[in-house]
Amino acid sequence: MEQRHLGRTGLRVSRIGLGTLTWGRDTDEHDAAELLKTFWDAGGTLVDTADVYGDGDAEYLLGRLMDGLVPRRDLVISTKAGSVPDPDRRFDCSRGHLLSALDASLARLGTDYVDVWHVHSYDPATPLEETLQALDIAVASGRVRYAGVSNFCGWQLAKAATWQLAAPGARTRLASTQMEYSLLQRGVEREVLPAAVDLGIGMLPSSPLGRGVLTGKYRGDATPADSRGASEHLAPFVAPYLDDTASRIVDAVTTAADGLAVTALQVALAWVRDRPGVTAPIVGARTAQQLTAALSVEALSLPDEICRALDDVSAPVHRYPDHDWSTL
Repeated sequence: MEQRHLGRTGLRVSRIGLGTLTWGRDTDEHDAAELLKTFWDAGGTLVDTADVYGDGDAEYLLGRLMDGLVPRRDLVISTKAGSVPDPDRRFDCSRGHLLSALDASLARLGTDYVDVWHVHSYDPATPLEETLQALDIAVASGRVRYAGVSNFCGWQLAKAATWQLAAPGARTRLASTQMEYSLLQRGVEREVLPAAVDLGIGMLPSSPLGRGVLTGKYRGDATPADSRGASEHLAPFVAPYLDDTASRIVDAVTTAADGLAVTALQVALAWVRDRPGVTAPIVGARTAQQLTAALSVEALSLPDEICRALDDVSAPVHRYPDHDWSTL
């Protein structure tokens, strides 16, 4: 698999990442082992997790598999901290919580460092410089090699990145930002992606297949029994992308796939993988068969006319102040 630099850093990662959102909950150890082995055999290196996935079980499971199945040195492990199971405070990005969460993640993973550590979301109750200081301490201590953020809007990302760049050598520059990005969700193109490109921050799209909807499995009001849309935990996650607008985009993806003699999954994934500023979409496959289908996109590059057609049918409304005001 082709390797790409993560933002403006020397770290190289596979241009498709493996997600572990369902590990330890809907994905058991046997299936997780098959997924990781399939990914590794295909040349994949970037494995993404978080301390809250499966209430920590995803990290624990990944650690067990690294102990005997896949060498730790062959993987680029990305995890996150900051989300908390507190209905009154969804995020705690205080320095104390983040550093304690990092130590707990390392223990579950069975490793003394993670390659990339993300702040899971912006925390309005904590001064941003305090949150970022936790990243500096983590990198300086050797427990983290590269740092990033997740779910930061445009101004939050730009403020955080600029703060880190203001004291080169003393602060750790942001390497990456993880955001939802697909043909069904192009909101990051308003401000987040332009900021990331300008600041040398690599984009790691989550849900690149529109939470599974872009595979075409939900066409015609169908909800396969073994799909996320039929899962008690994940049905509300899929539901927002089952509207008429999404249906039109899925129809266009399917038409393009038929014309290229490939699958809708391949078309949707190739589109987001090759968008400017994107380093590696994170694919959360349920089975090794699904993952193999996703990894087959390595050989596919979409023709320019197909990309333009998909851009047009999925184009978000971007007006003032995102576009030049003089053209309005």
